[in-house]
Amino acid sequence: MNHKLLIGFHAVGVRIKVHPQTVLEIQIDSARRDQRMRQFAQRAQEAGIRILPSNDALLTKTCGTPRHQGVVARVQPLPVSHSLDDTLDAVSGEPLLLVLDGVTDPHNLGACLRVADGAGACAVIAPKDHAVGVNATVAKVASGAAETVPYFMVTNLARTLAELKEREIRIVGLADDAGESLYARDLRGPLAFVLGAEGSGLRQLTRKTCDALVHLPMLGAVDSLNVSVASGICLYEALRQRAGAQGE
Repeated sequence: MNHKLLIGFHAVGVRIKVHPQTVLEIQIDSARRDQRMRQFAQRAQEAGIRILPSNDALLTKTCGTPRHQGVVARVQPLPVSHSLDDTLDAVSGEPLLLVLDGVTDPHNLGACLRVADGAGACAVIAPKDHAVGVNATVAKVASGAAETVPYFMVTNLARTLAELKEREIRIVGLADDAGESLYARDLRGPLAFVLGAEGSGLRQLTRKTCDALVHLPMLGAVDSLNVSVASGICLYEALRQRAGAQGE
């Protein structure tokens, strides 16, 4: 049977909450008898999910990492039933998107998905040839957000950004050398933030496709932030401005 692995309390817990019928079985470290594990096992049993006792060494071998928290689930892949167009068509209100250009580290992607979920972004977009897919590490770091935020890997990022523009979605890129601060830009209305990988930043074609470029003020010794931290700052600034507009 085709299946995938989810690891850790958050990722498996969200799947149990949202799509319990897709959880085939959960392996847990029988040496863990703390309250968190007992409560987790009880929720899984109440959902009618098969629980198999295991140990730390076997779980590490199964999922390829020792950072499993004693919980590994075999689940059916969720059907990818929506295209980006379908997702945008279903948005009520003004869409907010996160575009990642060249983010290949699974921990960074997982953290970005978590931030996107918290900020209510309707999707995360990345190019197929300069990105990491959603794997077990991404799902664990995302703490369940990999189950809730649509993640689209597109063949041609510049073309996808152009299609977003056709929908009157403004494209705002983050660049260290941009002349305008994030906080000086009006971020209300349909919007997509584009962030590149640490160090390399946005690719040239992606940069040219943006409607505007902004920077984050850096007042200390470091000259850049982790992409997930920067994503959170950008998305939540857009939320702040939108909330202010609603109160006007």
